[in-house]
Amino acid sequence: MRITKIETFTVGAGWKNWLFVKVHTDSGLYGIGEGTLNGFIKTTEAAVHELAHLALGQAPTQITRLAKRLFESVSLDGGHIHRTAIAAIEVACWDILGKSLGVPIYQLLGGRVRDTVLGYANGWYRTERTPEHFVQAAKAVVAKGFHALKVDPFGTAQGFIEDRELQLSYDIIAALRAKFPELRILIDVHARFTEADALRAARKLAPLDLYWWEEPTTREREQPANAVGAQSPIRVATGEMYDTVGQFYTLAAGGGVNIFQPEPMSLGGIGPTLAVAGLAQAHGSYIAPHQSGGPVATAVCLQLAACVPNFLIQEHFDPFNDPWTHDLVTWTPTLDPANGHLSLPTAPGLGLDLNLEVVRAHPYDPKAYLNVHQEGWEKRLGQQPVKGGAAKPGAKGRKSTG
Repeated sequence: MRITKIETFTVGAGWKNWLFVKVHTDSGLYGIGEGTLNGFIKTTEAAVHELAHLALGQAPTQITRLAKRLFESVSLDGGHIHRTAIAAIEVACWDILGKSLGVPIYQLLGGRVRDTVLGYANGWYRTERTPEHFVQAAKAVVAKGFHALKVDPFGTAQGFIEDRELQLSYDIIAALRAKFPELRILIDVHARFTEADALRAARKLAPLDLYWWEEPTTREREQPANAVGAQSPIRVATGEMYDTVGQFYTLAAGGGVNIFQPEPMSLGGIGPTLAVAGLAQAHGSYIAPHQSGGPVATAVCLQLAACVPNFLIQEHFDPFNDPWTHDLVTWTPTLDPANGHLSLPTAPGLGLDLNLEVVRAHPYDPKAYLNVHQEGWEKRLGQQPVKGGAAKPGAKGRKSTG
C-alpha cells in the first residue's frame, strides 16, 4: 500500500479556522488528520503541500519512518508549522493503519487502560467580563454535564496586572466557586505574567480551591514555569506551545511542574506525544493534552486518553461550537453527566470521517483567529474590520463559535 495523494480542507469555524488533511492510498483506504494552528491555517496548508512530495509513493503503515522522512529531508527545522504539517499527515497514516487492521489506533498502542476520561469545558464563556455574566454562562456548562471547566479571567493584562484588574479576576472566580462548590476550576493564564505577578496572582486566587494554574509565564523558556511551579500554591500545568519533545525534557529536569500539556498537532502527531507521555511517567507526572482545534484533533486526544496510563484530563471545546460543527464528522464523544467523563472512539483507525459537504459549506475566513490581548477577546467572536483598518472583536454579524 502506497500514498497516492494528499488533500487539504480549510474550514471557517467562527473564531478560528480548522485545517483537515486526507491521505489517499492505492488500496482505496484513506486517512484523516488535522493541522490546525491558530492564525496560520493557510501557511500550514501550504506546508502540507510542500512536504507532500516526500510522502507520495511511501508506505503509510511505516508511520515512524515516514514522519522521520518528512522532518529530516528538508535539512532545516521548520519549527511549529513544520511539525503541525507533519502531524496532519502522521495522524492520517495512523488512521489508515488502524483501518487496514480493523482496530482503533489505541489498540495498536497497547490497548485501553480506561473506558472513559474526565473532560473539562473550554470556549464556553462568550460573555461580558463580569462575575454575573460568567456565572450565568457556567450554568449552561454544568447543565451539559461537565464537572470541570477552564477560564482566563484576566482580561488583557500582560506582564503585570493592576490591583483592580486582579480583584475583578478574583471576583469572577469567587462567584463561580460560590455557585458551584464542587466544580473543578482550571485557570489559563495564557503566558501573560512575569514570574513575580504569576505568583502574586496565584496567591490571590489560591483560596478559591483551583485545580491548576496553566501557562503562568513566558513561553520563551521552560525555566520560568519551573520557578513558578516551585513556589505556586496552585499546581502548575504547561507545554501547549512546545513543539519538541526536548522542551518537555527540560521542563521535567527543572522540576516544580507535574502536569505536562502536549499538543499533538504542535509536536508532530501521535508518536512524539507518546514520547512526552513516557517522559512524564518517568518523571512521576501526568499529561493533559491541549486541544483547541477541530473535532478530528479531539479524536486524536481521545485515542491517547484510551491507552496512556498517566493521562489526567482532556480539554473539550466541541460542545460550544456552532451546532453545524457536529455534522462535520461522523462521530463525536458523548459526555456522561454523572461523572463528567467523555466517551472514547471505538471504530477502526481514528474512529471518524469528514463530511465533505459540511466542510465545503463553511470556507476559510481570514478574520477567524483569536487574539487574547485584544479587548473583548473572551467572546471569541473572531476579528471584524472597522474604519481605519483596526480590528474589533464581537462586531455585529460575527457568529459566536469556538
